[in-house]
Amino acid sequence: MPRLTFWYEFASTYSYLSAMRIDAMAAQAGVEVTWQPFLLGPIFKAQGWSTSPFNIYPAKGRYMVRDISRIAAARGLAFHMPEPFPANGLKAARLAVLGMSEGWGARFSKAVFAAEFAQGVDIADDMALSQLLNGLGQDAHSALARSHEPLVKDRLRAATDAAEALGIFGAPAFVTPDNELFWGDDRLDQALAHAKKVS
Repeated sequence: MPRLTFWYEFASTYSYLSAMRIDAMAAQAGVEVTWQPFLLGPIFKAQGWSTSPFNIYPAKGRYMVRDISRIAAARGLAFHMPEPFPANGLKAARLAVLGMSEGWGARFSKAVFAAEFAQGVDIADDMALSQLLNGLGQDAHSALARSHEPLVKDRLRAATDAAEALGIFGAPAFVTPDNELFWGDDRLDQALAHAKKVS
């Protein structure tokens, strides 16, 4: 079966758009998707950035908010710009990495994106994350504790290193088995088509 890796960062507005539609689109295209959380912060830091480029360039940031609002409305999605931006997605990313090894990572990731960008929830808050975990039938106390284990931290760090090695510089990014990189929600169709082509 054709495969595609979906690289996403919880602080990324455009990752939200992709997360809300990738499973349905991939199923229709007959492509298997691997959800892969990573952190953009270290990649930005390597480029000399201390924050999101949407903050560094205010005009770009204002445009992004308007662009996301338009796209979300067209797709029937709610959109609430989180404060502060970018959100601190470290805890959520560690939980997602844990969840990937236990079969609930993708569902948790979609729940985080919806809470953050549709409802304005602070995804750095343990209580908010606990509510999301409980809503998925997970033991929140246990999951939060296990997300701090060195193995989970190492897996997230390795994923971020792998993203950088692949040339990923932003999110969302989609990578096919031949290591072809597609960046941005607006490239999802092309990524799926290429995945089928090289399968």
